[in-house]
Amino acid sequence: MTWRDVVTLLTWHDLLDILVVSILLYNLLLLIRGTRAVQMLTGIFLVAGIYYFSRLFRLRALEAIIESFLIFLPFALIVLFQQEIRRALANFGRNPLLRFGNRPTARHAAGDAALAATTLASRRTGALIVFERREGLRNFVENGIQLDAAVSFDLLINIFTPDTPLHDGAVIVQGDRIAAAACFLPLTSNPELSKEIGSRHRAALGISEETDAVALVVSEETGDLSLAVGGRLERRIEPRSLRTRLLQLLVHENGAAAESAGGDE
Repeated sequence: MTWRDVVTLLTWHDLLDILVVSILLYNLLLLIRGTRAVQMLTGIFLVAGIYYFSRLFRLRALEAIIESFLIFLPFALIVLFQQEIRRALANFGRNPLLRFGNRPTARHAAGDAALAATTLASRRTGALIVFERREGLRNFVENGIQLDAAVSFDLLINIFTPDTPLHDGAVIVQGDRIAAAACFLPLTSNPELSKEIGSRHRAALGISEETDAVALVVSEETGDLSLAVGGRLERRIEPRSLRTRLLQLLVHENGAAAESAGGDE
């Protein structure tokens, strides 16, 4: 039977079935992207592969051990993926038709973040704001204080005010919402960096090296504004051009080209 024969046998019911399953799988992958669930799911597939390998080569002892483990697999899945299950049900409750992977725009977030960073710079108050792009940052969101609040000038100023509970660490922005505050980020290990570069800038570079995120840094010592993109640090950005630069990186479709241009400045 050729592929042409298979296509002719497909009815519109089959095509609808394939489409619905594809949408569900796609949204499931979006849900777990950037979380520890990816590693756990990989481990489950690895166990399944070993099981079929043991059946293929008739390794009875190994097959029996894995079969005894598979009895408890449904309960293990519920425990391991409880956060993802709650998140999926909550998203489905808000929108039963799903969002087809669309993310809210960051245009409003870029404007408020730029204004807040400029204000904090004038006060010599340190800040670190990380904007999620295509790669998920949920692993870093989970180690902070989760907020799920709309991005606003007042909220950002309040978070980074010294001696407040959330001022230490990074704020992570997903779309137009603050996902979490007081998040800890990996520090860059680049040996070529100057010793004058502080921990905020090193954390900004670290997250930009591991992901495609954009990190906005306000220096506590100098009040300078910096952006970390693709493992490069754009320093001493003028306040009046900060919002435009953020929009280039977060909103415009040619954001990748903007990164290259920014790195040459």
